Amino acid sequence: MRIPAIIWFAASAALAACGSDPPPPAKSAPPPVASQPPPAAPVAQPANPKPDDNPTQSNLNISDEIRKACGITDTEAFFAFDSANVRPQDKVVLKKLADCFSTGPMKGRHMRLVGHADPRGDEEYNRVLGQRRADNVKGAIASVGLDSAKMDTTSRGEDDATGTDDAGWAKDRRVDILAGS
Repeated sequence: MRIPAIIWFAASAALAACGSDPPPPAKSAPPPVASQPPPAAPVAQPANPKPDDNPTQSNLNISDEIRKACGITDTEAFFAFDSANVRPQDKVVLKKLADCFSTGPMKGRHMRLVGHADPRGDEEYNRVLGQRRADNVKGAIASVGLDSAKMDTTSRGEDDATGTDDAGWAKDRRVDILAGS
């Protein structure tokens, strides 16, 4: 019996398709996403559990002793501070502090800068955040004339925090400026 050519061709094509040759490679596809590290978050930086808490922004709370000795008014003693963008009116207060501690009534005394954080987030994170705040304020005051060696920084983190809502937490995020010996 003779097999018609069309059936022979169809059978040959079917057998060829079932052969052991591997299928042709697919068009080049991007590597799987899971094998690439995420580009957004550096490994060394923990995620900020306080998205509204920018470490370069805090409030300064100048002690009564310093305000009186340096002639700083109540309205100047508590202000928003952004270490990357110090407002002109903030520079006036920072300059008063620098002059007062270098040549004025507080000459010979050290300035103590104590950083604070609100109670949200990890305790160690808050301690580091408070230290960064104190260090940022120290740098700003040094930039307007006070020798860095005359300032000491420390952090209390969330230890003294009392806030329970946004308004209270905003007051917890601060740097206290105190007179040392």
